Amino acid sequence: MSREASGLGAVGAVGSGRACGKVILFGEHAVVHGVPAIAAGIERGAEASATLSSSGPSTLVLGDRRITADATGSDDLARAFAALLEGGPSSVHVEASTDLPPGGGLGCSAALGVAIGRAVSTLQHEDEDHALARATAWEGVFHGNPSGVDTAAAALGGCLRFVRGEGVSRVSPARDLWLAVGSSGVSSSTKVMVDGVARIRERQPEAFARTLEAFRSLVDNARLAIEAGDLRGVGSLMDLAQMLLSGWMLSNDTLEDMCREARAAGALGAKLTGAGGGGCVIALADDRSDPGEGGGKAAAERIAAAWERKGFPAFATHIAQRGSGP
Repeated sequence: MSREASGLGAVGAVGSGRACGKVILFGEHAVVHGVPAIAAGIERGAEASATLSSSGPSTLVLGDRRITADATGSDDLARAFAALLEGGPSSVHVEASTDLPPGGGLGCSAALGVAIGRAVSTLQHEDEDHALARATAWEGVFHGNPSGVDTAAAALGGCLRFVRGEGVSRVSPARDLWLAVGSSGVSSSTKVMVDGVARIRERQPEAFARTLEAFRSLVDNARLAIEAGDLRGVGSLMDLAQMLLSGWMLSNDTLEDMCREARAAGALGAKLTGAGGGGCVIALADDRSDPGEGGGKAAAERIAAAWERKGFPAFATHIAQRGSGP
């Protein structure tokens, strides 16, 4: 059977894909335990191109690394690449890039997985579901028990409500949400942090259940505030979410200092985003604080600049009233 008849293009055929980075606005970690989360895609993300080869091992070029797919190796990237390619072309060369920090809570691995999955699936003439299944296999190697929220945000963009096992629904902000995103400069393992929360659940099941219900109420109220355009309400809920996450030992002195610095610079609320233990902080800007000077963008850039002065790399981004996917 020819390659074309089997669903593959000719040797040298090229497929491409891209995906969003993400922030978790509300519900990280709790989402692993069945509580809804609200996530959003951001402009920064990942891109990939895949080229069919005639023979040889499948390879991935990412930055200055060249990785060979290896399902049984010790390198996570090699194993993740092999998992993504399962059932796909026998030999493919992929080149990928991202402007997201690894281990920073901005969905770097999910963005790469979706971008590469889309590029490979294009070669296979597969639909989007297959591409996302490939990305999920990739994520499983890195995170062990991923909720799927990162993959959904990377693929869809915009603002989303996600429930594990049920999928996503759109959240429609009544106003643009301008955010400052600052990196602590310390990476963390999602799997390690998820396992730490699981141990808290084992040791303190009743207290853990109460915190889950607090998260559930917080997420429900946050959706109402986002869709009503109540930015002050959203900011206050972000501060509350940070307190709950700290109670699960997911924050640290650096993240707490970054939250305080953001509030001092005019943020309506600030919290860690993603796994915690390091990574990034997000801060909600007041879009009416500088009505004649760029509104929310100027406010977000001012918060980012305050972080930069303290040595934390930062940037401004926004979630549009009607987000569009990558």
